[in-house]
Amino acid sequence: MHKFLRAIGFSKLRDKRDLKELIMNTIQTADTRSYVTKDSDNITAEFCKDFTDGIGLCVVGEFDEEDKFSYDYYYPYLRGTTISSNSDITVERHASDESYAGVCDEIRVGVTLIFYLQNMIPYIKLANEDKFPVKGTTLTLSALSLKGQIIMPIYKTEDEEEKLKSRLIKRNKLITAAKNGDESAIEDLTLDDMDLYTTISKKIKHEDVFSLVDSYFMPYGVECDQYSIMGEIKEVSKKRNRITGENIYVMSVKCNELVLDVCINDQDLLGEPMPGRRFKGTIWLQGYINYPHET
Repeated sequence: MHKFLRAIGFSKLRDKRDLKELIMNTIQTADTRSYVTKDSDNITAEFCKDFTDGIGLCVVGEFDEEDKFSYDYYYPYLRGTTISSNSDITVERHASDESYAGVCDEIRVGVTLIFYLQNMIPYIKLANEDKFPVKGTTLTLSALSLKGQIIMPIYKTEDEEEKLKSRLIKRNKLITAAKNGDESAIEDLTLDDMDLYTTISKKIKHEDVFSLVDSYFMPYGVECDQYSIMGEIKEVSKKRNRITGENIYVMSVKCNELVLDVCINDQDLLGEPMPGRRFKGTIWLQGYINYPHET
């Protein structure tokens, strides 16, 4: 049973019988259906059903020559609402299933983002038509979380906000230059990191770490598409799963200048989310690649 079903409001599924009923309900009453033929006469199909706005379950499988459907796997999802990145994206198939991971080298975060691809059918269709690379794509990121907490924000004056923005812009330019082989940019980044480490090492003796670190985005555990994050909440809404009645929080979180939507069951969130406060938690990162022909 997929552990992130809890995040979309299915925390009380008891056994495989309940799961099978949920999967059959998704297939029979799906809101969207997508099909593609790949490498054989069999048709790969994707059935998606929302149980509240933008939050639901996706079932993927195949139709055989006798038009019988057998599902291969399923996953819960949250559809993001904002453009998170314009950086180049690479897509690779997972080894075990007909599912895909996206890779985005986003300089604002400081790590290479690996996410679970939500819209694999359009990707397969473009691959079948040999249309890659596609120019002008954007990426909408979203995430499911099983554990999180709300932290109060760090107070900053307007001058401090402006200085922080200028520093981030300068750092992003240095990272871009360093990626292109600029040795002086590499040296500047190294010195900047050393200065930051020295400053934090001195302050950490007398101050709480979360009063020094405003936000972060870093890999978590052994699975490559899971991360530990902390960022400022820009928007928050409370939704209800139509089947179970469980409440779900959806937050727009700004983390290292990257904006993504995060979904969490209200039972798993410690604290009251409000704009301006910070969300800290672990997430399963998903992504929807916006191809120009779809707009």
